[in-house]
Amino acid sequence: MKFPHLQLALDSLLSGVTPSLGRILDRALAGHDITTEEGAQLFDASGADLPILCAVANTLRQKTAGDVVTYVVNRNINFTNVCVKSCGFCAFSRGHLAEEGYFLPLEEIIRRAEEARQLGATEVCVQAGLAPGMDGWHYVKLCKAIKNALPDLHIHGFSPEEVLYGSTLTGVTVRDYLVALKDAGVGSLPGTSAEILVDEVRNQISPGRIPTARWVELIETAHEVGIPTTSTIMYGHLESSYHKALHLDILRDIQKRTGGITEFVPLSFVYEEAPMYYRKKLGGLRAGATGAEVMKMYAVSRIMLNNWIPNLQVSWVKEGPKFSQIGLMAGANDFGGTLINESISTAAGSGYGQLMKPSRFRSLIREMGRIPGERSTTYKKIRVFETEDGPVDLLDQVDNPEEVFGSYRKLTQLKEYRFKEFYRAQKRTQA
Repeated sequence: MKFPHLQLALDSLLSGVTPSLGRILDRALAGHDITTEEGAQLFDASGADLPILCAVANTLRQKTAGDVVTYVVNRNINFTNVCVKSCGFCAFSRGHLAEEGYFLPLEEIIRRAEEARQLGATEVCVQAGLAPGMDGWHYVKLCKAIKNALPDLHIHGFSPEEVLYGSTLTGVTVRDYLVALKDAGVGSLPGTSAEILVDEVRNQISPGRIPTARWVELIETAHEVGIPTTSTIMYGHLESSYHKALHLDILRDIQKRTGGITEFVPLSFVYEEAPMYYRKKLGGLRAGATGAEVMKMYAVSRIMLNNWIPNLQVSWVKEGPKFSQIGLMAGANDFGGTLINESISTAAGSGYGQLMKPSRFRSLIREMGRIPGERSTTYKKIRVFETEDGPVDLLDQVDNPEEVFGSYRKLTQLKEYRFKEFYRAQKRTQA
């Protein structure tokens, strides 16, 4: 034995693993899918089981995704924060008469998209609140306007909740609305609005939100008409280990049927400004996920989804760059997007989200002994950086992002984008 003391340490670590958990992990390493019940057991892991859990996830990651850790150069455009829903976890939304309610006109959305493209972005992510009084075809018109101005820019846009809202307002089927979005230029849908795909929990944290069966139907319909989607989970609130495992199993079953999911993105609950947290009306509500929970989420997600969804993304907006970096040791192979403007997590109290420069991504990835790569939205590799030699990204030269791009706080204060004025104009038009 070349390293006898190291072998003793590893043997000691393995000897402390819970036998039932060891059997589950051994099956996963052999290439088998684990069950929902087994996934729940992994989510309950603690103590000596944790490093082994992460090591197994990392091994599966290496076999499936290799050592390139990707990122996408993109910009978020949350064009309105006004919403007819009142989800307990959402600190972003405002009522239609609120002073901080805003609605960006098409010309401003196009300006932001053009600015991003000039700085190297390949994608704009377009999501917003469900604004009252809005033309049901607004999402479609918005896509057409972006594509007319920037035909080579990928539009990653509109959550299942937004698609359902557009379908309801226009009176067409969800399928027809999705086809209209595709024809207008949507390249992929964010698999958000998922939270936890367990209705008993959804009904507590977001009553009136799209139910699980409808969410699944809409995602599968998007895949059927040729629109790929991402997938997400929001955890660290009321859910149990079994709920998280069930959520992953539902996503896995969708992927088995359609093959249309490009990635999985775990999103921990940012609680600081969330209404359901400061109102203290939900018994058992947690203040977000602990560090151990975050690592287990990455690891168990890799283990349960590895055979079907190869890409697992860390959320630097939710966890911060440093802890996201550690997530690369627990099965993740993607660092997400540059974002430029992130409003939803920022409104909830996250200290991150304005901009992650490409050079910063590459530095964080290299520190973990991995190879950085820029990708498209659908995971086609654009550039792999074996070394750091080469041209500097234009985004790297932006010294004061908030001053250059604005921020959510500033946006809510701009009088020219007040939703109240848009709403009154819509009412006058309808009259």
